[in-house]
Amino acid sequence: MSSGPSPDSSAAQARKALGLRLREIRRSSAITARALSALVGKHHTSISKIENGVKQPTESDVIAWCRACGAEDQTVDLLATLRAIETAYIEWKRSTRAGLRRLGNLHSATSYDATAVFRIHEPAVLPGFLQTEQYIRDALGFWYDFLDVPKDIDEVVAIKLNRAASIMNASRKLLVVLGEEALRTRFGTADAHKDQLRHLNRCTTLPYLSLGIVPSSVPRWGFASIGFWIFDNRAVALETPTAKLTVTRPQEVQLYARLFEHLQAQAVYGRQAQQLIIETIDQT
Repeated sequence: MSSGPSPDSSAAQARKALGLRLREIRRSSAITARALSALVGKHHTSISKIENGVKQPTESDVIAWCRACGAEDQTVDLLATLRAIETAYIEWKRSTRAGLRRLGNLHSATSYDATAVFRIHEPAVLPGFLQTEQYIRDALGFWYDFLDVPKDIDEVVAIKLNRAASIMNASRKLLVVLGEEALRTRFGTADAHKDQLRHLNRCTTLPYLSLGIVPSSVPRWGFASIGFWIFDNRAVALETPTAKLTVTRPQEVQLYARLFEHLQAQAVYGRQAQQLIIETIDQT
């Protein structure tokens, strides 16, 4: 399995992409680099370095750039891109040197407590707030060995259970779409997995939770290979085996929202979803 790009290379690529966008804005306004440097109060070599991704602009640079080029309508999106460059890619190995308890903070930038509506898609595992304590322990076992970090499982379980309690209440709206494979992915014993599925089945009756399951038998016309969480309309979080990605560009967040709508349309709910869960219990 590829470990993916390093945080440094990821940031460099993002800086280059941002620089190209700023260059396009300048050229579309028919402004030379020297003319822009005078308008924004920067040396023309700094303009060149920003456009080539060598130097990262500041927020004030982006605001002044857009204003000088008559592109104020792009400021919000460009600022979101800028803020994500250094924070969007968090290397798990770096974040877990002291154990996995720091994983409890991986979504802190998107603020669980400030989120009113969660839209969550998990194709192969159950979301943390729907997991039983035993499921959490069984699922975490692999990661301690894989990441070679100190075992602090009791602390991590406590963090996850506390977070689940904070999310699972009527003040929030939880929209969840699972792949049927998520019902069948088993980490521990058969009995423990049955207990997890019974817990999931009980959760389907919660008034603030919409739980849809995409049957494996249906033809797919929208698919996400890894899970993603949408926090209101502010951010999207994705986790890979080696890193966590946070998407904050408004246009990208909207794309994930559209994808989630496609996934919702393919899912079954209510009694049909419960029947899939019961069938999986019987087959476990």
